Amino acid sequence: MRKIIAAEYLTLDGVMENPAWTGPYFNDELAQLQHSLLMASDALLLGRVTYEGFAAAWPGVTDENGFAERMNGLPKFVASRTLTTADWNASIIQGDVAAEVTRLKQEPGQNLLIYGSGQLAEHLRQHHLIDEYRLMVHPLLLGSGQRLFREGDGTNLTLTNTVATSTGVLVLTYQLAST
Repeated sequence: MRKIIAAEYLTLDGVMENPAWTGPYFNDELAQLQHSLLMASDALLLGRVTYEGFAAAWPGVTDENGFAERMNGLPKFVASRTLTTADWNASIIQGDVAAEVTRLKQEPGQNLLIYGSGQLAEHLRQHHLIDEYRLMVHPLLLGSGQRLFREGDGTNLTLTNTVATSTGVLVLTYQLAST
């Protein structure tokens, strides 16, 4: 069974919206962690907004370490109520997103990786489908903006790893707590 991993850039006050603010904190340490995570995944789960931003930017990107090639080559599953077509190796999930993601989890393979996609991540959290959160917490307070975790029923998590980068980003890995 595949694991669903949500990899999210956050500010210290929990904002994830429009992560252009991450630039000054990105370094080789964070790049290597992201590279390892992407290489351990064989598909992306994305919300429409994240998909549209990525699909506009990534197809023209190349690099020496294979990250862009992997990003561009992976199948993408896009949860959307409004898209009718998709390119960039993407399929649209319409209807019961939780049921379709449950089906995808049951297929053999590597991780299913979520980048950004706050509404999708929250929907999947409510259905207890996210197995791991990789939270990259940046030493920055924005005060307002979309947050990853919304009000509602709680989810118990267990901290399984921490990494502190030289730019002050804390990479916190949490898994669902055993019940």
